[in-house]
Amino acid sequence: MSEYRVIDLEVQPYFDLELLLSVSQETRIGGELMEAMAGAWDKWAPHVRAKRIEIGKDSYLLAWLDEAVEEAVDDKWEEAPSEAFLFNALAQVMLMGAVHDLVPQVEEIGCAPAPRPTDALAEALASLGVPYASPGEPGLARRYAVNTYFPFRGGCEICTLQRQCPKGGGQGGDFSITLPGYEK
Repeated sequence: MSEYRVIDLEVQPYFDLELLLSVSQETRIGGELMEAMAGAWDKWAPHVRAKRIEIGKDSYLLAWLDEAVEEAVDDKWEEAPSEAFLFNALAQVMLMGAVHDLVPQVEEIGCAPAPRPTDALAEALASLGVPYASPGEPGLARRYAVNTYFPFRGGCEICTLQRQCPKGGGQGGDFSITLPGYEK
């Protein structure tokens, strides 16, 4: 059993209409649908979770929306598939808002670098009900979940997903910052 410490973090993501429009690839959302989405936001807000995980000298943020939000989005696919994509985008925006609130640099660079999976981190994530989807891989088993460094430590140059990411693989432009030892 690995030694780690979990600290509760308070977070209240703000509603970002511009981000919602961008994520949903919409230019306009009608009033009735927007009211339904605002109601969902209020209903889902208590289901936002954030924890600081400390393992040795390293520290990570785990932010996620619990299963009630996943179920609500799934229900929306059953009742109104034409609107479900927007509710999925709303959940993504809520999660992104929580991460942005706690680690503002993530919003500035447009990415939350994924840490290298370790046995201790895997154990901590599993104990919180947000395990890795596959052992040794950085993807999480929850639909709306982010695991990144906390506090901010850098962008693409430290991300485990760099080789698979169009941005980090050299196809998307500049890195956010260059850390010592990562200079070209």
